[in-house]
Amino acid sequence: MSEQLAEERSSAGPIPGQVGGRTVMLIPHRKPGVEEDALPWDYQRIITAVRQAAGPVMAREVGEAVGVDISVKAKLEPLRSKLVRLVDRGWLRKLPDGRFTTRL
Repeated sequence: MSEQLAEERSSAGPIPGQVGGRTVMLIPHRKPGVEEDALPWDYQRIITAVRQAAGPVMAREVGEAVGVDISVKAKLEPLRSKLVRLVDRGWLRKLPDGRFTTRL
């Protein structure tokens, strides 16, 4: 049964969700045939910033690259949340020390 559920989840495409009464597309899982252009623009910028870094980066460094005011923690936390969401969906990788990198 769990194998069947896992298979159904992996074959399902991104499902639209409701946020503030508006329909929005959730971040799709990375799989063959799904390119970065399937991501919202701000997530594409985040991946580009991580990719262009010389190595693994902290959320603060990504914030500097994409223009987030990193001196205000309340503005950095939404970015960190987006980074973690990209990790959960397979677009990025989070190292044990908390830094982010592109998947190998």
